[in-house]
Amino acid sequence: MLIRSGLRAAIPAALLAACLAGCTADTGGDLGGDVPSVDPSAAIASEAAAQKAPRMPAPPPTPTLIIQDDPNAPELVRDAFAGLQATYQDGCTPKGANCAYFLGRVNDELSRVDRAMKADKKGPGHFEEPIAWMGTLRAALDGDASTPNLEKHRTELIGTRDRVNTWMQGHPDDYR
Repeated sequence: MLIRSGLRAAIPAALLAACLAGCTADTGGDLGGDVPSVDPSAAIASEAAAQKAPRMPAPPPTPTLIIQDDPNAPELVRDAFAGLQATYQDGCTPKGANCAYFLGRVNDELSRVDRAMKADKKGPGHFEEPIAWMGTLRAALDGDASTPNLEKHRTELIGTRDRVNTWMQGHPDDYR
């Protein structure tokens, strides 16, 4: 049993020694016929030339989504409209727990759309109908965005949202 374990250890060591015996270190400069010899001063000169050569500039990163070219520009209609459409994911029953938030949000999103349409490069005349509907709602609210007043004008508020949404769906170039 001891002989076997001793042989198991000796065989790999002998193979390693045989492999290493075939390797020699030759520092004389001649590496053999199949390996070219390179003068160290030529390698240094080649490296210096490579560093001086003009490099092609890296292209700027490509954005995956451009929301707005100028961050100081008015909000884009499509972005404001997306916020208005998001209100369809929520809702409330009259006097419900979520109504203050929901009605306030619909009012805020309609205000964003109104501002974006008025500032759009197509001009407010392009958005004449939706701007008029939001103006009528604003007049009905009379500047009072309190929950009781929004509850009182709930039908007009949600109706205006729905009319603006329908109008925008008929004008896909304004939100795509």
